[in-house]
Amino acid sequence: MTTHNHDHANPYHESDRDEATNKAMAERVDKMEALLLEKGLVSQGALDKLADIYENDLGPMNGAKVVARAWVDPDFKKRLLEDATSAIAELGFGGLQGEHMVAKENTSNVHNVVVCTLCSCYPWPVLGLPPGWYKSFAYRSKVVIEPREVLKEFGTNVPDDVEVRVWDSSAEIRYLVIPERPEGTENLNESELAEIIERDSMIGVTKVSAP
Repeated sequence: MTTHNHDHANPYHESDRDEATNKAMAERVDKMEALLLEKGLVSQGALDKLADIYENDLGPMNGAKVVARAWVDPDFKKRLLEDATSAIAELGFGGLQGEHMVAKENTSNVHNVVVCTLCSCYPWPVLGLPPGWYKSFAYRSKVVIEPREVLKEFGTNVPDDVEVRVWDSSAEIRYLVIPERPEGTENLNESELAEIIERDSMIGVTKVSAP
């Protein structure tokens, strides 16, 4: 599955504080990588490939499979909305950063979007690594105040008669948005549906489009 991060239209850049924090963390990671490379335990190519797979394929693909199953299986969707952690575990996903999951369904009346206002709490088992914009102070501060404006900046226009709900992730709770199934996908099977579901739609900043 190819995940489009929409960075080309993303107005959320790191603040000085975010940049300093991320720089310090990057330096620590670089030192660990250098040590692994020096000892010959791993190659640079392998490290790069692993990071790319986890950020763009493996993680988001897990979430896409969960959403696709919910779209085609009403009983599974019911379980997902009642106890997301257990329902997600049925598909073999879970663990660190996903111990307590909550699923929120987008409908014709409600649009959900997720943020972590304190840091960057994020459901790694189903969405992989968090995108840079999700961690930025600009996104974290603005989406709770002007969620419709933020959505517009991602190219998502939510009608005035649709309620926008913002969910704040924490160390205790991580959220997964179940985007609306687009019209024109009635003939797609579960696997085909998973292919059109992108990471940003499961955060709630975009919608899923029919192929």
